Amino acid sequence: MANMPPIDPNVDPYGYVGIVKNSDGSITRATDFFQSSPACSEPNLPVISKDIPINPARNTWARLYLPKQYCDSNPKVKIPLLVYYHGGGFVIGSAAYSKLHDFTSDLACYIPAIVVSVEYRLAPEHRLPAAYDDGIEALHWIRTAKVEWLTEFADFSRCFLMGESAGGNLTYHVGLRAASCGGDLSPLKIRGLVLQQPYFGGVKRTESEVRLAKDEILPIAVNDITWEMALPLGVDRDHKYSNPRVDVEAEAFEKMKGQKDLVRLLEEYGVQVVGRFDEGGCHGIDLFDKSRSKIVAHFLADFFGFSV
Repeated sequence: MANMPPIDPNVDPYGYVGIVKNSDGSITRATDFFQSSPACSEPNLPVISKDIPINPARNTWARLYLPKQYCDSNPKVKIPLLVYYHGGGFVIGSAAYSKLHDFTSDLACYIPAIVVSVEYRLAPEHRLPAAYDDGIEALHWIRTAKVEWLTEFADFSRCFLMGESAGGNLTYHVGLRAASCGGDLSPLKIRGLVLQQPYFGGVKRTESEVRLAKDEILPIAVNDITWEMALPLGVDRDHKYSNPRVDVEAEAFEKMKGQKDLVRLLEEYGVQVVGRFDEGGCHGIDLFDKSRSKIVAHFLADFFGFSV
């Protein structure tokens, strides 16, 4: 998630994620908490990237990644489109975060695919469902934006949504919304969802929450305060935004058949699912262990049948 400061999360979980909670209920963010990387279009790089506004009024934007080998292809080769939502408990994180920038750049290179990494609004300044609103707005922007990298290289008929941690939760809810949109997203066709260590939970602790109570990235005290800041005021973790077993809409799942996302719950509703579980590590390990990006990318390429 970040270069963690030497703060005990059990004593000061807010400080642990670079936040000061003020007496009036507002927060102050540490401006240097995350190490960011700029987009880069140097011609010697295997993947080039650039930032483009989505909704200036909301200060949302996207970082696009294009494998350099396709820039000079003639005729232009269409490659799959992967829309990525970053993690951070809906409270912290950015598409510009250095480790995420490296990870998504690697995905674009190894799959290969056009990657659109979405910068959405954060809580508590913008509580859920603001992030979901931004996530679906990004899809509408992608299908209509006159951006050369998208219009020239992206295969809109092979679009996949992916997110890590809170981004996995966001992918899940955006996927449900997209399923109910029907033809409104045309020509964008969402073929599958990838939920990478998705961020869900209820009032009752899950087995994994108890087992990973002292996780080096997401200890349970931090888990509690991020949900507190992210969920709408006055609700607990047994809300449909955090607990997918609450207020499940069977009709929405029916529309999602053929997509690939969560495991047990979706299987109960007849959704085609492929699950992969690795033992050990920590929350967000795919971002922190450089060796895993190629493993994840190759899994995705095979999983989705990505071929050029």
